[in-house]
Amino acid sequence: MSDEFYIKRCLELAALGSGQVSPNPMVGCVIVANNQIIGEGYHQQYGQAHAEPNAVKAVLDKYGEQAESLLKQATAYVNLEPCAHFGKTPPCADLLVKHQLKKVVIGNRDPFSGVDGKGIAKLKNAGIVVVSGVLDAECRHFNRRFFTRIQQQRPYVILKWAETANGYFATNDGHQKWISGALAKRLAHQWRTEEDAILIGKQTAIIDNPRLTSREWPGKNPIRLLIDKNLQVPQSNHLYNDEAKTIIFNEVKTDVAGNIHYIQMEDMHFYLPQKIAFQLYLMDVQSVIIEGGAQILKQFLEAGLWDEARVFTSSTSWNEGIASPVINGNLQEQVQVGNDKLSIYINDLNK
Repeated sequence: MSDEFYIKRCLELAALGSGQVSPNPMVGCVIVANNQIIGEGYHQQYGQAHAEPNAVKAVLDKYGEQAESLLKQATAYVNLEPCAHFGKTPPCADLLVKHQLKKVVIGNRDPFSGVDGKGIAKLKNAGIVVVSGVLDAECRHFNRRFFTRIQQQRPYVILKWAETANGYFATNDGHQKWISGALAKRLAHQWRTEEDAILIGKQTAIIDNPRLTSREWPGKNPIRLLIDKNLQVPQSNHLYNDEAKTIIFNEVKTDVAGNIHYIQMEDMHFYLPQKIAFQLYLMDVQSVIIEGGAQILKQFLEAGLWDEARVFTSSTSWNEGIASPVINGNLQEQVQVGNDKLSIYINDLNK
């Protein structure tokens, strides 16, 4: 099998950690000896063992006394450079050196300053053959949230909304009216399990009274983010319940009350997207879905502070309403989701 085959297998394994390892990257590891996979592992949970220790453990558990000799003739495949620093866990590069693997094949070099070539150097200095850059673009896209946080000091920003067939986003009179169907809603709940946080503004909170949880898909709830400058959303709102951590950006106070975290900001009418993005970066929030309302989405679009937009278009039309945000991005994909069409746009300027 080719190096590309095994790196693709690393990505399949790594994806099993989706939603569980942030702010770490998703990483999978495959160990091959005599053209056979002898061990596999992936990073399963933030703060716990990385992919390489889990793969090595699989070899040790399966092969017992034979394991050490097998590892000395083995090649380890990993979609991201093995770490070289002590964090929540010991350096993975040191573990591969300890077991004297013959070769290590890597997808991406790790851009994090604590690694960034240091893992590769440790392996090479120990006499291990290192090949890097295998499926580099594919691996980078896979961990695009991690790369964005490290290289741009902000979270990966996903805009999401639904619009009618003739381009309306919400009603004029402020009453809630569903646009997309049940399948679109379920898919949106799946997305919530995959991202760190979800953001809405005051008007959306008051009109829709959403829970912003992942109740229609198994997995974790995202951190709920609310922009409420003067704390006008009533505390009877669902966002104040204990189903998920909630952060409220406001100009009134900084405080913590149970799972509700108030973060005070100055002059929220100036550079709000940039301020929120930087605050989330400081809090190790690696990705955020922005669900509205129209003004919040428009601000992030105008600031160019978005990476991906997911837009559901209904088959129904309205006579009037608030116009949908105007997206200026590269249309990447269109798929049918029930009666709705999902369009996914990429902001090429942030690549």
